[in-house]
Amino acid sequence: MGNCCSDEAGGRTAVGGTAASMGNLNNAPNDAVGHFLKSRGHALFSQIELSYSASDLRDRDVLSKSDPMVIVYTKGRDGVLEELGRTEVVLNSLNPKWITKHTITYQFHIVQTLVFHVYDVDTQFHNVDVKMLKLEEQQFLGEGSGVLSQIITKSDRSLTLDLVHREESMGSNRARNLGKLTVHAEECISSKTTMEMIFRCSDLESKDLFSRSGPFLVISKVVESGIQIPVCKTEVIKGDLKPTWKPVFLNIQQVGSKDNPLVIECFNFNSSGKHDLIGEVRKSLADLEKLHSSGQGENLFLPTSVGHNYQNKVLKSQLFVDKFSQSTKHSFLDYLAGGCEMNFMVAIDFTASNGNPRLPDSLHYIDHSGRLNAYQRAIVEVGEVLQFYDSDKRFPAWGFGARPIDGPVSHCFNLNGSSHHSEVEGIQGIMMAYTSALLNVSLAGPTLFGPVISNAALIASHSLANSGRKYFVLLIITDGVVTDLQETKDALVKASDLPLSILIVGVGGADFKEMEILDADKGERLESSTGRVASRDIVQFVPFRDVQSGEISVVQALLAELPTQFLTYMRTREIQPIS
Repeated sequence: MGNCCSDEAGGRTAVGGTAASMGNLNNAPNDAVGHFLKSRGHALFSQIELSYSASDLRDRDVLSKSDPMVIVYTKGRDGVLEELGRTEVVLNSLNPKWITKHTITYQFHIVQTLVFHVYDVDTQFHNVDVKMLKLEEQQFLGEGSGVLSQIITKSDRSLTLDLVHREESMGSNRARNLGKLTVHAEECISSKTTMEMIFRCSDLESKDLFSRSGPFLVISKVVESGIQIPVCKTEVIKGDLKPTWKPVFLNIQQVGSKDNPLVIECFNFNSSGKHDLIGEVRKSLADLEKLHSSGQGENLFLPTSVGHNYQNKVLKSQLFVDKFSQSTKHSFLDYLAGGCEMNFMVAIDFTASNGNPRLPDSLHYIDHSGRLNAYQRAIVEVGEVLQFYDSDKRFPAWGFGARPIDGPVSHCFNLNGSSHHSEVEGIQGIMMAYTSALLNVSLAGPTLFGPVISNAALIASHSLANSGRKYFVLLIITDGVVTDLQETKDALVKASDLPLSILIVGVGGADFKEMEILDADKGERLESSTGRVASRDIVQFVPFRDVQSGEISVVQALLAELPTQFLTYMRTREIQPIS
């Protein structure tokens, strides 16, 4: 299935080129756009509308009932609250249903904690805009908190919270009945409306004298200020001046509406990043739909400047829309609300190259001051996100590349020391099993991925055979380049047909360039020793050092493609969410 980003490395580097001919592609918004494009559309981000109701609130008024209002905050990792919005005041009610709704961007890779404060607004302030109310002048009725992913994974997308007093939320044992607050989440329908288009060009001008042309398209929306924001691009087609590109999927949310202006630019790819503009067309989605219906082409033009005036040089080259279809695709959140789960698994490298765990320079050194090593950080940062999508929170955990006490080297042993089962309770269970394993195994080698991938694939295949609506995510944390590269490729190609994604974190200072071949983002699809090609990309590889000092976290880098991999699996197998 095609999508808004190329599957080819050359095409992926198209956006972000440095040539002046690329115009607004070089403006400041590119950093954000680059990350947006990396997420391959809208699976990672969805607009969520929150609505609220309460029951059995405290009555703080003498002659009437309370007049409640809700204030919603987002809570950062540092504990700081940032106000998202306020509802209207509902007069004289202990069981209010508020009309005001708030929109928040759901981000799969972030634990989004929401805090709700309920106030009784004094009568003298009823004619004051809620945004202007001073909270210290109102009576506090109670507070509650929850995580956005907890809400959207409920079958009815509703979460009911017990309201408590501030002192109680800080750990007081006094039980007080302050009522309940129910938060309901709805995904904005626009995020599900998708256009599928196939573009073709004719008579493109060759820009290369000594090499083959490589045309590709970049589609940008035009914001009110006139700046072009890239939202989609095609793959690069080498040596073709009459190219037909793979299908492009554009989400209405990405462009605003079908009538908003779009700029479709055709570039010739250069490996230097200085891509040549061949020509462009300016059309809305509605215009492109009409162009498809007519069967006619639209001439490309080159914007040229003469003094202070701008003129367009119309070219012989034409753009055709060979396919235009609109559909409502089930979103990632639809599947979650329909009962699908993401089950977390982890495999940890215990090879000797990690160093003696008892020494501070070891990658496995446990700092008793509480500072986490790279293995622990990766477990916690990824696990704390994925745990909300796993109802029983029992996670299979393995080690590889070590020699258990009085035994041979094992390339897949249960981290909890059991010979019967591999599951542990929660993220804390993984951390405890990891620490315990360091005391009970001898680090050895070599670094083999095949056995743990095959074990994870076996669990996924059993679930599939039993019609389980589960998708599995295996996190592999390693300090070295895999030794059994071809065996790993064979296991990954076989696993590409299963409900499974594999996240690999490289820790330490090793050269991980050979590992990037496992991630199809860096090149061609994986091929097995028998010549079979992977049905889809299921691997995301990130060297820990590349993100350790930057603003992007391990979680953002690793989980960027996971919702899309999930959706690709479900859609290509025509698995529908349960309504």
